[in-house]
Amino acid sequence: MIIKWHLGVKLKVLITGGTGTVGKSLIRLNDNEYINVSRNEEKIAELKREHPEVKSYVGNIEDKGLLLRVFKDVKPDVVVHAAAMKHIDLMETNPIAGCNINVMGSLNVVEASIINDVPITVGISTDKACLAESVYGASKYLMERVFMNSNNDNNRFSLTRFANVAHSNGSVLPFWLKLKEKGEYLKLTDPDMNRLIFTQFEAAQLIKRTIKWTEEHGGGFVKSYKMKCVNMLDLAMTISDKVEIVGKRPGEKTNEDLIGEREIDRTYLYGDDIHIRMEENEQDNKLTEPYNSKSAEMMTDEEMKELVWG
Repeated sequence: MIIKWHLGVKLKVLITGGTGTVGKSLIRLNDNEYINVSRNEEKIAELKREHPEVKSYVGNIEDKGLLLRVFKDVKPDVVVHAAAMKHIDLMETNPIAGCNINVMGSLNVVEASIINDVPITVGISTDKACLAESVYGASKYLMERVFMNSNNDNNRFSLTRFANVAHSNGSVLPFWLKLKEKGEYLKLTDPDMNRLIFTQFEAAQLIKRTIKWTEEHGGGFVKSYKMKCVNMLDLAMTISDKVEIVGKRPGEKTNEDLIGEREIDRTYLYGDDIHIRMEENEQDNKLTEPYNSKSAEMMTDEEMKELVWG
């Protein structure tokens, strides 16, 4: 397994979808050698301008042959699999395309890691995978199962389960701020909607903790933590008092679950971090109830302002 982590040597970290919010949040830490493989040429060019030290490969995770060549060339210590189709409403109307990327593409990443003997591979999942009611959530749940079932002593696989990442490509915040600038009404689908949310920096730190735990204790788990929650109307009102309710989109829920009822018996608590494993937890360090946007601690007004305006 990796020993460089403990020696303070930079790891070689290959990120699928490294031009996205998650990939860039890691790269900004500037603590390892990062390599990107992604398909959007314009975003790759933008990444090159911002981080000229990052090498990029142009390609799609649906192309298994390309992944095999990239993994063989890079010989990464760690793979962070962040590439995905993420927009819930688009996946409801394009389920085949979504599953080709999120399920079959993830399987390609797993196989490329095993064939090229990558020590650690971390997949990025979502709270939508818990009690999934959307195509997106179901595809991410399948990705979780593929990763956890592929874990072995030589090739360790683990995951992080995110909630909403503030100011990410899929976040509503940049959209709302643009509407605010134009003097237009902020579009909100449901005033009762609550969402678990955290910052891009916190997302990067969660990935780092997952890598470190996987190295020290093995893989086969999904890692998340007890993040806080916001009511989306309150968050919108932090930006503007001009809010228009437009109705729910396909696949959208009023509340989101991070850890569901069926997962409680397989959860382990380590401080505020939560681990979901394949086997039942017979220890004392377990959740006693589901963790979701109804049970989580709500952000204060000041915390919401900090989240929006930084």
